[in-house]
Amino acid sequence: MGFSFITEGAIPFAAADPLRVIPSIMAGSAVAGAISMMAGIGLRAPHGGVFVVPLVDGPWGIYLAGIIAGALLSAVLIGFLKKPINK
Repeated sequence: MGFSFITEGAIPFAAADPLRVIPSIMAGSAVAGAISMMAGIGLRAPHGGVFVVPLVDGPWGIYLAGIIAGALLSAVLIGFLKKPINK
């Protein structure tokens, strides 16, 4: 769902464990946004994801790489933070 920029799928996870999920999602979003901004990518739509790729002003590959990097970082952080601690 992160690749398509549909955020509603994250709501149940964030509501169930907000202290670990929300910061992870924020970090992934920050990375995706930073990659887009550093590349000077503009978007003429109030949405993101793969549905608006034809509207991207700038290199599509970097835009898609930003989305992928952000989604992967969020997934890795959530997996790491939610990993059970063996005692």
